[in-house]
Amino acid sequence: MADEAEILELGGREVRITSPGKVLFEERGETKLDLVRYYAAVGDPLLRTMGGRPVLMQRFPQGASGKSFFQKRVPDNAPEWLATTIVQTVNGTPSRALVIADLAHVAWAVNLACLGFHVWPSMADDQEHSDELRLDLDPMPGTTFEMVREAGRELRALLDELGIASYAKTTGSKGLHVYVRLEPRWTPYEVRSCAVAVARELERRRPDLLTAAWWKEERGERIFVDYNQNAPHKTVFGAWSVRARKGAQVSAPIRWDELDDIHPDDLTIPVVLERLERDGDPWIDIGPQTLEPLLEWHERDTAAGLLDAPWPPVYPKMPNEPPRVAPSRARAVPED
Repeated sequence: MADEAEILELGGREVRITSPGKVLFEERGETKLDLVRYYAAVGDPLLRTMGGRPVLMQRFPQGASGKSFFQKRVPDNAPEWLATTIVQTVNGTPSRALVIADLAHVAWAVNLACLGFHVWPSMADDQEHSDELRLDLDPMPGTTFEMVREAGRELRALLDELGIASYAKTTGSKGLHVYVRLEPRWTPYEVRSCAVAVARELERRRPDLLTAAWWKEERGERIFVDYNQNAPHKTVFGAWSVRARKGAQVSAPIRWDELDDIHPDDLTIPVVLERLERDGDPWIDIGPQTLEPLLEWHERDTAAGLLDAPWPPVYPKMPNEPPRVAPSRARAVPED
């Protein structure tokens, strides 16, 4: 079966799946065809979160346990019907990226051994505006998932105070992603500024649990609120996408009221399919909201004299950014 091809009809198109029996997850035995069928089964909620967006493909030719590479450009031999758009990567290089127009596009990518998708925070037809704020609760060494849960509750409460509805998903690994769907009115720079303001406010409220420190040496055993996931041209691992882990864990949307009852390691392909069939889409009512309250927080912090938070090294130096050097290295430089 691994050498035969199978034709599937998805999104009104016929998609050829080569080597459908190729095992992608050795420990569990899921094949390429199993993965395509998983994405078809979660198709409606998947397209509500990913539909119309550019994606970055991470390919695993030897399966989840093998080496991978990021493919930024759609190959020249792609089918004529494939939707694409020109995007810029974080270093400013333009590339022709896949757009998830329908399930046929998902299956085409999976056929190339793309297990999950790294998704842009904007629609392909309006890349000047981010329509998602994405807050990554990233556990540092020495922390636990119970601490991630507590961090998620703190973040939700903060956004609730401002009347901003938030939606959580597991990362498929150790952390938690919290999304706010936005009106497409703000640039990625403005959205990132709001993420910085959220991270700093969380650190003020719970310095024992949460940190906005960009430099790892300053984070300690706390949960890092990674605001730079909102930097221009930055992608985040998408909702419903399958991680390259032995257990085929999914970056699974969850309801806030079940946060205490789930663990990311348990949310494998069959478990997520069962949850969706039983409980429906936890993000069914996600809709566009305003950033105004968070922009006011950013303006408050700027007026108080706070500099911008550090950017990743691949970005050019930004206005009002502090020196891009770790504190320990800065202290080691002798004074003139």
